[in-house]
Amino acid sequence: MAIAYFVNQYPKVSHSFIRREIQALEAQGVPIRRFSIRACDSELVDEADQEELDKTTVLLKNGLKGLLAPLLQVAIAHPQGLLAALKLAFQLSRTSDRNLLYHLVYIAEACALYQYTAQDGIRHIHAHFGTNSTTVALLCKALGGPSYSFTVHGPEEFDRPETLSLTEKIRQAAFVVGISSFSRSQLYRWCDRQQWDKIHVIHCGVDQQFLALSPTPVPDVPQLVCVGRLSEQKGHLLLLEAIKQLAAEGLPFKVVLVGDGPLRQEVEEAIAQYRLQNHIEITGWASGAQVQKHLQASRALVLPSFAEGLPVVIMEALALGRPVITTYVAGIPELVEPGQCGWLVPPGSTESLVKAMKDCLNTPLATLEAMGQNGRDRVLQRHNIVTEATHLANCFRRYRALPLSETPRSAPTSDVSMPSTPIV
Repeated sequence: MAIAYFVNQYPKVSHSFIRREIQALEAQGVPIRRFSIRACDSELVDEADQEELDKTTVLLKNGLKGLLAPLLQVAIAHPQGLLAALKLAFQLSRTSDRNLLYHLVYIAEACALYQYTAQDGIRHIHAHFGTNSTTVALLCKALGGPSYSFTVHGPEEFDRPETLSLTEKIRQAAFVVGISSFSRSQLYRWCDRQQWDKIHVIHCGVDQQFLALSPTPVPDVPQLVCVGRLSEQKGHLLLLEAIKQLAAEGLPFKVVLVGDGPLRQEVEEAIAQYRLQNHIEITGWASGAQVQKHLQASRALVLPSFAEGLPVVIMEALALGRPVITTYVAGIPELVEPGQCGWLVPPGSTESLVKAMKDCLNTPLATLEAMGQNGRDRVLQRHNIVTEATHLANCFRRYRALPLSETPRSAPTSDVSMPSTPIV
């Protein structure tokens, strides 16, 4: 019995954690069918993502016109289900920041997903992100389709829980996953106490590409790296302000910005305005192997985010033995301990960020390596994708999305048993 994985955009440069989760589940014998609302193949640079694209069914591959046939077929074959979905779509649109027309499109997408799942005998859908992918899964259920669950990452779900109908999505879900204790606490805020037992903490994980490598020595170069989509929430403009102050003090250093995104032009303009060309390099999108090399070539990762879930790149950096400079945001303090494996600064504080970066550049290499090893130990314990995928497979079994008789292959024996309490 296959599980349908459903994401708004998959594969995507910044969604390697979903790919790792799917592959880890498959390695344990859980069959997965991949579905995406739309593709972003023009951005893909990683060979592993290209391979995932070939395995993924894209609902909007032929545009909106490709949804007409499924909509009409479901209307004829299941009029009562379509009526229930229309009623629910109207209810969701009343509190949404997207009007009824968007929700009618979601119904058409749900009809297409309904047909695919019926054709393949799929009885459960797992969505990533509590946004429109979960909305479509919810409407698909209303049509008479499979049960669903979803993983909440943040920050978007917590920025606008009412417009996303988060309460209703939790209520109708078989179970819900938060990627950190912080995420779980925010989900608790938006559902009845009776729903708490079906909310579980299952971390994003790092695979053998990072875990199998022994940490390399921290290089004796004054270089930091920032890995992330160039967007407002990642704090890149604040980072430029900090770099400007450090450059004014005459410190020799370089910061490599790995990534791309909507803020790139503004970042490039600020670099030119501040005359920081000798201190900053922008690489654009990078593959997993390239990200790994950039992390290994630097003293530390710096990520001054304003809003987050729990960034996977922090796990990757620590797994490679590199300390991190980041912020007291969401689930980050659950992994990063100040003074032990990095620096935590208040979000939005240029002064604190400058101090942390300066401290890192002046810290002896041996101390940085000890911090990196502490961080690696924490990742090995809490963010091994094999262990986390086993927890998720157990959830599928507990909620009857998979037969209880199916036991994961190569799963840690301590994690195979059915959980009777929320997984932490």
